[in-house]
Formats: sequence, C-alpha cells, structure tokens
Amino acid sequence: QVQPVESGGGLVQTGDSLRLSCAVSGDTLDAYAIGWFRQAPGMERDGISCINANGWSDYVSSVKGRFTISRDNARNTVYLQMNSLKPEDTAVYYCAATKTNYYCSTYGRLYPYWGQGTQVTVSS
Repeated sequence: QVQPVESGGGLVQTGDSLRLSCAVSGDTLDAYAIGWFRQAPGMERDGISCINANGWSDYVSSVKGRFTISRDNARNTVYLQMNSLKPEDTAVYYCAATKTNYYCSTYGRLYPYWGQGTQVTVSS
C-alpha cells in the first residue's frame, strides 16, 4: 500500500519560509506524480502544485513564484519549498500520489493515495 507522509509544517511569521516534505512508502517514487493540496479552515481542499514522474511541475497562480516543488527519487521524497509566506497560506497541507509516468494535476480526484496532512500557520 502506497502511503505518503507529510512533515515540516509549523508556525511562522509573514515573509518566512518553510520546506514541507512528502515521504512516500510502499513503492518506488519514480513511477508516481505527486500533488500538494491545502485546506484552510472552513474552506474546501485546493490543489496548489504538482510534479510528474519526469520532473515537470505546475503551480496555481496564488503560489507561483513563491513555492517550488521538487523531487528526490532516491529518497522517495517530494519537497515543497514555501517562501514569502502570507497569512492566507495558513492551512493544513496534504500531499497525494498517483501512479502515472505522464501527467500531474492539481485535481484531487486523480490521486488515490493521501497523507494525513501537516499544519502550516503564518502569523501576521
């Protein structure tokens, strides 16, 4: 069973940086696309970034230029570097995996394997 596990969340101030990790167990990462999603209190879960098996990545406009997704297949881990954090980035952040060598997507229903989430809180 493929299991993503997020880590790296925490409480930071506006303008700070955090790096989230998504460690995947149960299979080798190189056959999977990984998406990052977040859910703010009272809001739906939204996709924010993804990376496909070949390293191609995509971002939603609200994080483009501030967040960077990367993968280390040798460590079975995907990272989300978050810079210039804002209070509106406060949310529970989830990573999810889907087995495909082609696409990545920020559409959550394409991902069957989900982590439990890590809290990111940005104070003003």
